[in-house]
Amino acid sequence: MDAKTGSISGGGCPVHGDGGVRGLLGRQNRDWWPDALAVDVLAPNGAANPMGDDFDYAEAFNALDYTALKADLTALMTDSQPWWPADYGNYGPFFIRMAWHAAGTYRTGDGRGGANSGQQRFAPLNSWPDNGNLDKARRLLWPVKQKYGKNISWADLFILAGNVAIESMGGPVFGFGGGRADVFEPEKDIYWGSEDKWVNEGVQTRIDPDKGMEALDGPLAAIQMGLIYVNPEGPGGLADPLLSARDMKATFERMAMNPEETVALTAGGHTFGKAHGNGDASTLGAAPAGGDLAAMGFGWVSNQDHGGIGEHTVTSGIEGSWVNTPTTWSENYFRLLLDYDYELVHSPAGAQQWQPINQKPEDMAPAAWDPSIKVPTMMTTADMALKMDPEFRAVSEKFRTDHEAFKDAFARAWFKLCHRDMGPKVRYLGPEVPAEDLIWQDPVPAGTMPVGSDIDSAKARIAASGLTVSQLIKTAWASASTYRKSDHRGGANGARIRLAPQKDWDVNEPAELAKVLATLDGLRGALSMADVIVLGGVVGLEKAIADAGFAVKVPFTGGRGDASAEQTDAESFGVLEPQADAFRNYLPKKLSVKTEELMLDRAALLGLSVPEMTVLIGGLRVLGTNHGGRGHGSFTQRSGQLTNDFFVNLLGMTNVWKAVDGSDEEEFVATDRTAGGETWHATRADLVFGSNSELRAVAEVYAESGNEEKFVRDFVKAWTKVMNADRFDLGKGIQGA
Repeated sequence: MDAKTGSISGGGCPVHGDGGVRGLLGRQNRDWWPDALAVDVLAPNGAANPMGDDFDYAEAFNALDYTALKADLTALMTDSQPWWPADYGNYGPFFIRMAWHAAGTYRTGDGRGGANSGQQRFAPLNSWPDNGNLDKARRLLWPVKQKYGKNISWADLFILAGNVAIESMGGPVFGFGGGRADVFEPEKDIYWGSEDKWVNEGVQTRIDPDKGMEALDGPLAAIQMGLIYVNPEGPGGLADPLLSARDMKATFERMAMNPEETVALTAGGHTFGKAHGNGDASTLGAAPAGGDLAAMGFGWVSNQDHGGIGEHTVTSGIEGSWVNTPTTWSENYFRLLLDYDYELVHSPAGAQQWQPINQKPEDMAPAAWDPSIKVPTMMTTADMALKMDPEFRAVSEKFRTDHEAFKDAFARAWFKLCHRDMGPKVRYLGPEVPAEDLIWQDPVPAGTMPVGSDIDSAKARIAASGLTVSQLIKTAWASASTYRKSDHRGGANGARIRLAPQKDWDVNEPAELAKVLATLDGLRGALSMADVIVLGGVVGLEKAIADAGFAVKVPFTGGRGDASAEQTDAESFGVLEPQADAFRNYLPKKLSVKTEELMLDRAALLGLSVPEMTVLIGGLRVLGTNHGGRGHGSFTQRSGQLTNDFFVNLLGMTNVWKAVDGSDEEEFVATDRTAGGETWHATRADLVFGSNSELRAVAEVYAESGNEEKFVRDFVKAWTKVMNADRFDLGKGIQGA
């Protein structure tokens, strides 16, 4: 894209890189901007929340004057400011792009990205080429944010501003749900890619010409580093609409959008506004993260006398609007796209774009800076994909002849785009939450809180059932540990472990799982399956604790519901299947990322701290929960009892560890220094608690004499956290996992 500053166009575990930490997380902010102030030196344990730990965002939002806020946002749309004039006198399209790009980083592979915490305020997203000049949109919102303060988060405000923009220009909106609590630092555990150059520096598409989507790295969705979706000029800048269609299908699928939703979003978004490339991109300064102190967080500042604003704005490098009515919802996008032939031209900034041949004057657009001037409309290569690709073309023709279907599809797709990472609908706040349950929200029927007698009798039946500690713990863990705090999917609520695809995952040992579930179903009485699965874990855990000689109760909170197959999008749950699970010592094949790093990633998605992860691994090992019953890491002669034997024996000074031949350093065996002979077998996920100094420091605490009961109590607390991670009905989810 030759020095341009951005773009106007909109599974499974993170396996990528060369196996090191850099491979897991890719390039970080200090790599891109080495001179940036290292504020995190003051927050070794995470950023402090200036609102205080007791701040309840849900309570604050519910006290918001929602009607007044929407009125102020509506007024802002046409309140053009001289320091950043509104195209056509209307900021609506600008705020749509801001909201789109805030939400559009979401990817299904690990649930990360999205608008849920307002990450667009921080690097790297505030300085991505694709987010060029959105720093101005956020500053335009500041007077509104300042006025309403704690009652509206930045994260909610970004999305609400986009909704109001669509409404104010006559477009369809399906609804809005608040509840996105702000954070105050960049999320550091997101892998954005391994490239060391941005899209505007010649980075090629991440999709291999031969392997296609399969070559797209790990959980990534964007086609090039620094993009939200695809390169609007085409893959790697190649103006080929069919290849662009290939890229669009791959990236939008990884963002939970099907082809119809992809067409609806693209066409609906491009019904409004324009792209900016009416100048020389080389005159623009650094992105916000690398800008001068005096710029006060503004980026891409032009050194030209005209200031690079209004008529002279350069963002993507592409110039012009898609339709002749850029501030009004209309049917014109598909009419102009399908009725005209197009030729490839270049913008004043040098970007490739497509222009209608022999365009009628009435189909030309007003100039953004002077409505008396008419200019040709344009299409990007990504837009041309909707015309040239047969599958996209069929959807485009459908929407062109059925505008009501287009309106409904766009409104629903926009709502999904903006809310996909929020988790269950119970987390939504505000008066505009749609009543309809959508399958991508993973709906779960409301559960009934069981009475104490029902719980006690069910516990007694489970205890007498013959189910072992290992079976009960493994089943409860398999059900609850699918939860990921990134997009609040998975977890025990709904008991989807008994439905496809989870019941058939290899990690869940389907044959044994089916037997345990059938037994629990016959014992549950008035309890839901979701509750009895978790309660079974409580029964197994309390027996393991008692057998170890301790008297520690395991908390249980019922009230979970059972989801049906009809309420479950089985395909969408496929991305939650672990390719590796250190908690169950499960690694069916060696992956390119180190096993211990995948362990950290899984723990992070569960919302666990280092001590919580450590105590859970150690406890699960001695409880006999390894996949397939393998003995690696058990380190105990008292399997099924909740002891600290894992830590005591792991750190014992009589062990000499050696990699097992042919295991590619994934499996290890210990011999006794004095007596000789093999003692224990382990995996990388076991030995890392002795080899890594930080993990060892925690492991030593649990191995110390006198801390045996502390270990049990800490395990119970961490276990209960995982079991209840998705209990948003108890008021948990708004503030985080």
